Amino acid sequence: MKPSYAQASTWVFDLDGTLLDTLTDLSASVNHALRLHGLPPRSVQDVRRFLGNGIRRLMEQSVPRQTSPELFEEVFASFRTHYMEHCLDQTRPYEGVMPLLQSLSDRGLRLAIVSNKLQPAVTELHQRFFSSVIPVAIGESAEVRRKPWPDAVFAALQRLGSQPSEAVYVGDSEVDLETARRSGLPCVSVLWGFRDRRDLVEAGATCLVETPADILSLLS
Repeated sequence: MKPSYAQASTWVFDLDGTLLDTLTDLSASVNHALRLHGLPPRSVQDVRRFLGNGIRRLMEQSVPRQTSPELFEEVFASFRTHYMEHCLDQTRPYEGVMPLLQSLSDRGLRLAIVSNKLQPAVTELHQRFFSSVIPVAIGESAEVRRKPWPDAVFAALQRLGSQPSEAVYVGDSEVDLETARRSGLPCVSVLWGFRDRRDLVEAGATCLVETPADILSLLS
């Protein structure tokens, strides 16, 4: 049975690749850390492909396979330091995202962000871009395991006073599809993020949208 998006009172959004275009800043920090330690750089497309499972997994895939654990930790630390200082250099909401969120908020719908970024970074980005329309933003912490564990989704729903039966998940990757499945939520997969249509369909996506405005059409 096709989910009734028009009846959903709660919309839960992934952050990177769904609401925010963070690819340029992440790529710059990845390559800063790699160059600093004499390692070969990665292309933007490499970084795009590696995203979705948190920054540690991003760097694990970015370093050469033979990199020692000791060197990896140094590279990872360099990445984190650089990214925390430069995470807002080029990062912006995707075109059409802010009008979408404002429209959803104006309809009285409950909105939340769930992300595999660490909570301090999620909090900073939420306050910088979305706090006027999205009241809840959950990232990875000691109490919340990163996606595809459903912890962040359930924490967001609890803070909003919502149930999974009345919520929809919106994301851009196979990780988001699995997170939605584990959470018991239908998933809307966006095509402007870090995965292509083919990747999403192969991962099981059944509802795909090309622009933020297309999400509004699901409500009618």
